[in-house]
Amino acid sequence: MPKPTRKIQNCKIHPNVTIGKNAVIEDFVIIGTPPRGKKSGELPTTIGDNAVIRSHTVIYAGNSIGNSFQTGHHVMVREENNIGDNVSIGTSSVVEHHVTIGDDVRIHTNAFVPETSILEDGCWIGPHVVITNALYPLSPNVKKELTGAVIKRNAKVGANATLLPGVVIGENSLVGAGSVVTKDIPPNKVAAGNPAKVINTISNLPYKKKE
Repeated sequence: MPKPTRKIQNCKIHPNVTIGKNAVIEDFVIIGTPPRGKKSGELPTTIGDNAVIRSHTVIYAGNSIGNSFQTGHHVMVREENNIGDNVSIGTSSVVEHHVTIGDDVRIHTNAFVPETSILEDGCWIGPHVVITNALYPLSPNVKKELTGAVIKRNAKVGANATLLPGVVIGENSLVGAGSVVTKDIPPNKVAAGNPAKVINTISNLPYKKKE
């Protein structure tokens, strides 16, 4: 395993962890934590080149993470996720296990992404967004019926929004801040409110183009 470019202190890297070139790993990071029922090193963990993993981040074992991965401080990434290239996870955010995250995804501060969620390429998750996956949290079969949201390619979810289990946010769509999404949002639409309803189309938004 190539040595990180920054001196680290009190950092624990478990066996069977592979980290690519030019990694920056800050103090008090833990990588390769075994999930319950597994031994240290039992599940392989891979992180690509040019990672920046900031202090107090914990990454469990069994993750496959691409190049140019970044975390803020105090990030938790649970086990057995597939995470693409150029993914950023903001300070104090939590990604649970068995999540699929594509390339160029941005997850901002204090977001929660639960099991079975799918975040496709280029999507954007604002600060304090909560994605849910249990329709009836205390039901006897809840663990067998978890269904995370699907955030399609280049969709954006505004700050403090809540997504109910299994909803699909369509490609290029925008969910307004503070919305509660109870039903699927079609592609290229703007939705807002509680419950969220389609209020506009992306093509009608007054974006200012870069000069």
